[in-house]
Amino acid sequence: MLIGIVGGTGPAGSSLAVRLSSLGHTVLVGSRTEEKALGVVRELREQDGLVGPIRGASNFEAVSGELVFIATPWDGAQSTARSLAKELVGKTVISMVNALLKVGVEMQPLALARGSAAQSIQAALPESFVVSALHHVPARELGDLGKAVDCDILVCSDHPDSKEKVIGLLDSVPGLVALDAGSLANSGAIEAMTAVLINLNIRYRARTALRITGIERD
Repeated sequence: MLIGIVGGTGPAGSSLAVRLSSLGHTVLVGSRTEEKALGVVRELREQDGLVGPIRGASNFEAVSGELVFIATPWDGAQSTARSLAKELVGKTVISMVNALLKVGVEMQPLALARGSAAQSIQAALPESFVVSALHHVPARELGDLGKAVDCDILVCSDHPDSKEKVIGLLDSVPGLVALDAGSLANSGAIEAMTAVLINLNIRYRARTALRITGIERD
């Protein structure tokens, strides 16, 4: 597939680009400035084991993908989505956004008016199919092609077909297991849990992820 990542130059977006490219997808790494995206892509191409094409692009070009991920900081996600609404009509849009704030030495989740970053993005994109996913996967592990990613991914959406499409894509990543976590209303709790994981990482000098027990796996 052709996959776009809006705001894809940060650790999460660029790691996702490397991983999806290794599976044979063409990935457009988007940024507000194309020059920044091109620079990040040059760095990614230097990594050993990189398979498949990755291209730097503006955010407007990145939304030409069949699937479009939004990986911007939380405080700009809704406005960025709104600015791309016309180009994203009818498309599946995946929110990776977590609304977090550093308070003292720890991270804390923010209570957003819409309930979650994903719901805010859906409100900005009424004619798109928003899916919430990839909130808990450690970026470094996602981008390390030498290892499988040991993590379950909780996927939420009000659009069953788009949800299944995203679950299928994520299940193709070695080690990841994507689980249907219900409607987009559940994304607030999932996004907030990211703060807990980050605080555990800080306290125990670790890189934590989630595994859900009690579900039969293939």
